[in-house]
Amino acid sequence: MGFSLEGVGLTHANGFRALHDVDLRVAAGERVALVGASGAGKTTLLRVLAAALRPDGGQVSLLGMEPWTGSPAALRRLRARIGLVHQAPPIPPRQRVVTAVLAGRLGQWPLWKSLASLLYPLDPEGARHELARLDLGERLYERCDRLSGGQLQRVALARVLYQQPDLLLADEPVSAMDPALSELTVALLNEEAIRRGVTLVASLHAVDLALRHFPRVIGVKDGMILFDMPASQVREAQLRELYAAEGGVPMAGVAAAADVAAPPPLRCI
Repeated sequence: MGFSLEGVGLTHANGFRALHDVDLRVAAGERVALVGASGAGKTTLLRVLAAALRPDGGQVSLLGMEPWTGSPAALRRLRARIGLVHQAPPIPPRQRVVTAVLAGRLGQWPLWKSLASLLYPLDPEGARHELARLDLGERLYERCDRLSGGQLQRVALARVLYQQPDLLLADEPVSAMDPALSELTVALLNEEAIRRGVTLVASLHAVDLALRHFPRVIGVKDGMILFDMPASQVREAQLRELYAAEGGVPMAGVAAAADVAAPPPLRCI
């Protein structure tokens, strides 16, 4: 099961219209990249897909369910099946890495198990396995406030990998990583989606990463979909129009931040 949006619109509390009548269908197992300038609406769209934001217009179907028509318990169960990698991971600074990763299963575990894991990690080897895939296995018991921005992003990715969601979402997951590490991380996201046959949607600032790793690319501009097509068919003119306000098309070699400092606070778009 994938998802579908029909005529979805959303206005933030400050009056800013973030999404305008978005129609989008993604089948189960598809891998899709969202590209577009800052403020285009990519983060808002991902938060709608994560059932974290309720649109004020249109219809949303996620994994065969309509998130806003059922009970609160049904909504919690749906959210437990969706994993979102945040650009600025909401991880408590004093939390240990192992606890941050195991938090990926909190929505699936009974309350007693969730509380017990906060005090004594119940599956440290499971957490270590996912961290090792991201070259962070030796950081298992380190405090998160001792990690760089890029390392925190990889911890957040390890948490979602441990969660094993049916819908995998990533919001600028490599914005604090150097180009080589960005390439490896985006490749791992795609490998995970292919291996498990789950749907993957990722917003990426570096267009070349999107074109290399994703079969389908969606350009988002001013809260609307400017284009939606196979990566092989995306043309330079379309990208120039998409990034006209930024004065150029961003690429991984020049756009990625160094993996040495925490990323700036996430600004909702």
